[in-house]
Amino acid sequence: MPPNDDKRHRNRSFTMSDAEIITIVICFHCGSFRNLKSFYLFYIGKHLQSEFPNLLSYNRFVEPERKVMIPFALFLKLICFGECTGITFIDSTKMAVCKNKRIKRNRVFKDMATTGKSTTGWFYGFKLHLVVNDKGEPLSFCITPASVDDRQWSVIQPLCKKLSGKLYGDKGYIPASLCELLFEDGLHLVTGIKSNMKNRLMTIRDKILLRKRSVIETINDELKNICEIEHSRRRSPVNFLINLFAGLAAYSFFEKNPL
Repeated sequence: MPPNDDKRHRNRSFTMSDAEIITIVICFHCGSFRNLKSFYLFYIGKHLQSEFPNLLSYNRFVEPERKVMIPFALFLKLICFGECTGITFIDSTKMAVCKNKRIKRNRVFKDMATTGKSTTGWFYGFKLHLVVNDKGEPLSFCITPASVDDRQWSVIQPLCKKLSGKLYGDKGYIPASLCELLFEDGLHLVTGIKSNMKNRLMTIRDKILLRKRSVIETINDELKNICEIEHSRRRSPVNFLINLFAGLAAYSFFEKNPL
């Protein structure tokens, strides 16, 4: 139906490019700001006006997030991620989307997020499964509901699809069946052993590199505490993914990766 002539209808295109939007979101996750609106209005708007001459209002800026999600994912994969060096570490970390007392009231991630348990207790949300090389560079990642087991082949296979050499993980990746499946794909899984398991031979090199597995835990800590990929103020699933992409991209530009 044609619009009513008594009302004004605006359908102006966005003047900011996808690259500008992606750059601003990444810069936000690199700094000490914890509020995107304050960062956009009081830092970008006042101090970087010359670098971004076509700035939109804040409400107009947050609208095109869905539009840049695919270019952002390609930028993350092609520019920000590293290359396999033959030494790879794998781990998962919780991504809570709300506080436990608000689980029943959460509507943003209804029928998507689930309840899971980590070393710090129960939470509601997702898991971030991350694979990095020995330089601390992310290689691949995936998001699953919190209740999904880390050892599921449907989770491990896409993460390790193009990897080779040795993969070091914690005791949560122990099952022999998983080791056999990865070995068929040319990847040797190395993990520690539990106290009730028989001892097994392991080279000194593998023992040393297994101790270095804490590098990925340090990366998870930086992603959460510096890049702030986890908080309880998500307004949509798209916002959740964009902030995760931005956090991973911001980490890749840090001067020193944890080694």
